Amino acid sequence: MGPLPRTVELFYDVLSPYSWLAFEILCRYKNIWNVNLQLCPSLIAGILKDSGNQPPAMLPRKAVYMKEDIKRLGHHLQVPIHFPKDFFSTILGKGSLTAMRFLTTVKLEHPEMLEKVSRELWMRVWSRAAEKAGMSTGQARGLLERVSTPEVKNQLKETTEAACKYGAFGLPITVAHLDDKTHMLFGSDRMELLAHLLGEKWMGPVPPAVNARL
Repeated sequence: MGPLPRTVELFYDVLSPYSWLAFEILCRYKNIWNVNLQLCPSLIAGILKDSGNQPPAMLPRKAVYMKEDIKRLGHHLQVPIHFPKDFFSTILGKGSLTAMRFLTTVKLEHPEMLEKVSRELWMRVWSRAAEKAGMSTGQARGLLERVSTPEVKNQLKETTEAACKYGAFGLPITVAHLDDKTHMLFGSDRMELLAHLLGEKWMGPVPPAVNARL
């Protein structure tokens, strides 16, 4: 019997494009490395407020850089990510509270579907996300009716607070629990370092054993 899997938590928000990149890499490696990947839907607005940080896209030069950076990274990591034209009005304006409550509800009710539904939300197909992830219309409707319940609100709040306690100042963060030590890594570009901490082999963002095309 081999060693028990190490727990790796990914705290993410669908408002964060870099969260999607980290999500896909970790999902590719979850069955290659000896890890137990825990997906943790969080609220980036709460983390930014708690840490006194601001969204990077609020700085004009950084927003211009992000647009090209995400385009390059999406191509390199084989993730179909595009910087939306209406980013400021639609994305930043509306926020992600409802989306993250929805994912929290999915985690509570149908945890086996959380990965697929999260991915569909990132793909900006909100109206068809649950259906495309294999969820019936009735199931999706039932989950949507629960997004404003105290249980869901409290769960999302607790998960966001947990990220803050780990020291988060933005998302994504990956938290590895190793030998009674906790390692918090920020961003989507720390996966090679994560492999080093885990004592696992890093084979690039698209490991050969995985067909990463989405």
